[in-house]
Order: sequence, then C-alpha cells, then structure tokens
Amino acid sequence: MVQGERLWRRLMELGEIGKQPSGGVTRLSFTAEERRAKDLVVSYMREAGLAVHEDAAGNVIGRKEGTNREASVVLIGSHLDSVYNGGRFDGPLGVLSGIEVVQAMNEQGVKTHHPIEVVAFTDEEGARFRFGMIGSRAMAGTLPPEALDYRDANGISVAEAMRRAGGDPNRLHEAARKRGTVKAYVELHIEQGRVLEEAGLPVGIVTGIAGLIWVKFTIEGKAEHAGATPMSLRRDPLVAAAHIMAVIEEEARRTGTTVGTVGQLHVFPGGINIIPERVEFVLDLRDLNAEVRDRVWNMIATQAEKIAASRNVRLMMERLQDMPPVLCSEVVKQAAERACKQLGYPPFWLPSGAAHDGVQLAPLCPIGMIFVRSQDGVSHNPAEWSTKEDCAAGAAVLYHTVWQLAQAE
Repeated sequence: MVQGERLWRRLMELGEIGKQPSGGVTRLSFTAEERRAKDLVVSYMREAGLAVHEDAAGNVIGRKEGTNREASVVLIGSHLDSVYNGGRFDGPLGVLSGIEVVQAMNEQGVKTHHPIEVVAFTDEEGARFRFGMIGSRAMAGTLPPEALDYRDANGISVAEAMRRAGGDPNRLHEAARKRGTVKAYVELHIEQGRVLEEAGLPVGIVTGIAGLIWVKFTIEGKAEHAGATPMSLRRDPLVAAAHIMAVIEEEARRTGTTVGTVGQLHVFPGGINIIPERVEFVLDLRDLNAEVRDRVWNMIATQAEKIAASRNVRLMMERLQDMPPVLCSEVVKQAAERACKQLGYPPFWLPSGAAHDGVQLAPLCPIGMIFVRSQDGVSHNPAEWSTKEDCAAGAAVLYHTVWQLAQAE
C-alpha cells in the first residue's frame, strides 16, 4: 500500500520551494522556482522507478510500463505551479500522490496491463499570464496559437518565457496525444471547500467540474464633485454596479447550485470626494449544468441593462472566458466507488466548483477526480491545509482506482 509518511515528507519538502515570509508559496510558470520544483519531482519519479521525460510543453512525465506496452495509458496528474502566495497542497498533492501510487506498485511487484503515467502539468493556475492550463491544453491538442502572445506584468510573453526556460514554443504540437492513446485521466486534489469537512469524511468522489463564465463589466457615468452634485442629478456608475452585484447574488442563490462571485472591482478616478467616472468589475459565474448557468447569466445581463438604463450610465459586458461543464466518467467514478468501499470509506459524491486540468483533457479521454478534505475549506492561501491522514487516505483511494483502470479490459 501507499506510504503516507513518505508522501507527507515530499509534500513538505516541495512546499519549501517558492515559500514566502507569510508561509505561503509562490511558484509561477517558467520561473526558477518552478524549475526547482520540477527537478525535485523528477528525482522523486526516478526514486519511484519511473522512466522520466519532459514534453514540448514542459509537462514532466514519469512512466511505469504495462505488460502491454502498446496499450492506452492511464494518466494520473496535477500541477506544480501556484497562485501568488498560495498553499502547498493545491496541485502538488495530486502529482506526489500519483508518484506514491506507482512507487508502491513497483515496491510490491504489482504489474498492470496498461502503462501508467504520472504528469506534472505546466501552468494550470494561470497566475502569471492570466491564461492557464497550458500543459493540459497542449496535451489535448487544443492550445490556441494566440495563447503564446499572452503577457505577464513585465510584458514577457508566454512564448518568450518558454524560451527563457529552455523550451521551444514552435514544438508545442509535439506534446499533443492522439485520441485512443489515453484510457483515462484521474486526479487527486484538495476539495478547496467545506463539503467533505461538514460531512465528516476524508475523501469524496467528484461528479463533474462546473463550467464557468467570466464577464468583465465596465460602467461609465460622470465624474463630479461629491459635495456639489445633488443626488437627483448624479450618473454614478458605482451605485449601478452595486445594484448589479445584488442581482448576481439573488439570481445565483435562486437555483441552489449556481455560484456567482465578483472578486475584482476597480473604481476610477478613486477620489474620496469625487463621484466615480468609471467602474470595472469581473463576474465569475459557475454551475455544473450549462443550461442552468446560461439561464442565470441571461437573467443577470437583462437586469444589468435595465439598471444601467434607469441610472443613465453606459454599460459594456465583455465575455473573457467561457468554459463548459465537464461530467466525470462513469467508469472512473465506479472504480473510485469500489476503491472507497474496499478501504472502508462511504462513497460520497460532490461536484467540483473549481476548474482543473481534467476540463481540458475531457475531449481526449474519460476523466475523473478524487477530493481530499480541506481544513476550513481554505485554498489559494498560506493557511491551506489537509492533514497527513487525509492525504494518505486520498492516495490510497487513488491507488485502488488506478489499479482497476490499468487492468486488462
């Protein structure tokens, strides 16, 4: 079986790379910190007895051969990059648990029909370039050419960053896998929420990954003196924005499954005694059901236009991203269910509100996810934490899930 102590030791070691004074971790894509993390993971893969290589997208891949070398591969993966000042579990737990699974198999002499590969994907978070899942998109063959033109805060493009890191953006197509060459993709990840904690369970089986819409709202009014302009004559875009945000809250709550969030708000010119001239904010809207999500969005957009008209302000809505929901494969879910029962954990089903690399791999192969309990539901934060015992439980469920998937048909 898996060794929880070894998994935990590696999690803590990897968490030292990019560690900030706050205790959080910053490891952005194509940086020295990410390279150090990749090199450490390569050493773990070799300790586990895997054949290691790095593909054209910078994905680090360790392979355990199957008895049928030509059979489709079972992929286990996640990522090593982080958000700014994030935690040490989001991403690394999935990669290191995958390594632990195949190392345990090798130590026990377990052979499988299908090869198993553990992959550390390049840039899942998108923190540096505001465009993520570069490695998984490349593997799925869906990375758009224009993605290489995205730039970071210093004006460095994705293509230039890749070159500086020793990669060649002109060879990205070589990372693409053909349909039929991957049997399934399984990812272990912290939940990033409180559902498992509230249920008192260490692990859960993911039913699907919610689809998201990101929309940038720009509202233009008229900047005037705060003291000299009567309330009846104002064209205040911030008040209009507040009413639209209230609509977002109301419409998302109405379904019971949709979540709507405004996490960015910019007010211009930003003076204490000036009525704002312009307001910008971004909506993050998600649901596992695309029809429900789109219906909620249409209600928000319709009411936003009415609010803008009634307050004599100009409204613009720009869709930044539209990611469809992805349902997890029945085959993978059933394997995870059997694994939970075998280990004495009651199967517990829950959706993923956060996006993961599996979204990009879904057109390539069946996908599935296993969640590990998050303490207080905290993620993308230095306080992000899952216990040693819960991490080991998740890795054990992953082991038995992958073992089933890697057997002969």
